[in-house]
Amino acid sequence: MEYYWLDIAKKLQALAQSGLAYSNNQYDTERYEELRNISADIMAKYTDIEVKTIKDLFCNETGYQTPKVDIRGVVFRDHKILMVREKLDGAWALPGGWADIGLTPGEVAAKETKEEAGLVVKPTKLLAIYDKKCHPHPPSPFHVYKIFIMCEIIGGTAAAGLETSDVGFFGLNELPELSVERNTESQLRTMFEYHKNTYKEALFD
Repeated sequence: MEYYWLDIAKKLQALAQSGLAYSNNQYDTERYEELRNISADIMAKYTDIEVKTIKDLFCNETGYQTPKVDIRGVVFRDHKILMVREKLDGAWALPGGWADIGLTPGEVAAKETKEEAGLVVKPTKLLAIYDKKCHPHPPSPFHVYKIFIMCEIIGGTAAAGLETSDVGFFGLNELPELSVERNTESQLRTMFEYHKNTYKEALFD
């Protein structure tokens, strides 16, 4: 219940965005715009972020609102997992990012791994599709699905990219400080389970 206000704000924003997408008269449009403003006011009230900034980040999409999709490449070498240090927060995460229009989930995992870690990989197996709200991530203004895909190294050399400052492989008992916005310790432990048991079925939620 700690972040109940955030759930309310996100639901109001989604309703307003959908209403604006399908409204066919001025009166309904005005009501949905006001609903969107209320959602931004709630976010601003509880985060101390200016309403204008909230609107720019939180209320800038059109059309029916759907969850965002975050894709992570899971790569092992010598029984250690590949991680990159994020420039944004200085902590470590599996290579990945938002899904790209026109690319399959596997293609996104390969692209992000090359861009962030310098390695060329081949996607081999879907491991998990998680709803971010069901895991111990920090609260987010967006509803996010996280997709974890096992990948095999086929080339390249480990090197940091534009959004990363370092690259490394870590054992289960030597994990670095994690970027919990992107991945949690429990999720990484699950990835190690997949490394040990390649027949383990994919997880969801």
